[in-house]
Amino acid sequence: MKLKNLKKKIQRLEKRLREGSKKLANLKQKLQAGEAAKAVKAKKRSAAKAHKPIEAKKSGAVKKAKKKLNLSPERRAQLAAAMKARWAAKRAAEANAKAGSSDNQHSARPGPTPQAPENRPDGV
Repeated sequence: MKLKNLKKKIQRLEKRLREGSKKLANLKQKLQAGEAAKAVKAKKRSAAKAHKPIEAKKSGAVKKAKKKLNLSPERRAQLAAAMKARWAAKRAAEANAKAGSSDNQHSARPGPTPQAPENRPDGV
């Protein structure tokens, strides 16, 4: 390889290294600026969270945290079954009430409403 070409290659590499270091310094500076902005934003956010409960207490909009029940799986299943039965009974009662009201509207003569027997046992 000729000396002239070799010098040119060396000059090009040195130039690229100088430019690369400038680019690297530029990128590092941008990174530091971004991190500083992120830190400022986080500080503002934490300050806003610190003031929020005080403002909420003033307005009376603070909700009490719901306490989680400590139930065994068997008791939880038992309660779930009881609630499902209660909801089913409620839906059935509403359906009967709707069906009963629509029957009364279309009937030719309204009859007396059936009453429950009065000789029920005391335990029920």
